[in-house]
Amino acid sequence: MKKTISVVTGAGSGIGRAVATALIREGYFVFLAGRHLKSLDETRRLAGGDSNNSESVKTDVTSESSVESLFGRVSNRFARLDLLFNNAGTGSPAAEIDSISLEQWNHVVAVNLTGSFLCSRAAFTLMKRQNPKGGRIINNGSISATTPRPLSVPYTTTKHAITGLTKSLALDGREHDITCGQIDIGNADTGMATKMKQGILQSHGEIQVEPTIDVQSVAESVLLMAKMPAGTNVLQMTVMAAKMPFVGRG
Repeated sequence: MKKTISVVTGAGSGIGRAVATALIREGYFVFLAGRHLKSLDETRRLAGGDSNNSESVKTDVTSESSVESLFGRVSNRFARLDLLFNNAGTGSPAAEIDSISLEQWNHVVAVNLTGSFLCSRAAFTLMKRQNPKGGRIINNGSISATTPRPLSVPYTTTKHAITGLTKSLALDGREHDITCGQIDIGNADTGMATKMKQGILQSHGEIQVEPTIDVQSVAESVLLMAKMPAGTNVLQMTVMAAKMPFVGRG
């Protein structure tokens, strides 16, 4: 049976780990990309991964050469790519803009935006030339793409930009049978959600504990998007804790 070939960035923890695990268990071959091989291999172990269904690739998504090396390995082994999940991301400490250093800004932009650009460019190139051509790109956006939290200028700005990337790729990919969609996630229970449970600043200035959702719900949502029939696209999906103060925020 023909394998469905996928790449998941930031696969060593959190949402990336959950999605990579779900894909492996669904029968996909997954290239797990991330900065730390030990974490990637741990994801494979938890997913029941082996050389027949997965491969760990140390990757810095902010590095053009590192990203090209990753997709070169995909091309050399299978000569095709069916799915890219652009998940690698980072944030910065909560701060007003006049307290944010250029170094902090550049780091968030490099990981969240440039990393997604570099991976999408490499995936697009491979998907255009393979036979049959086409594939699917799913970007990990954020509810901040439409409704920011206070003191989140670098993160929010990059997530707005990811929406632009998603829509541009969805448009430009039409003639090549490449679809691109985006999943916006609200309060998945990963290490990054610790502050939600402890209390986080709201738009009206108060600190409030927020509910979270099992990260498995996110993985199942990405899997649903990934398994849509060719020619069908979920352009933008929001998966969130139903009682989090998002709808009506502000």
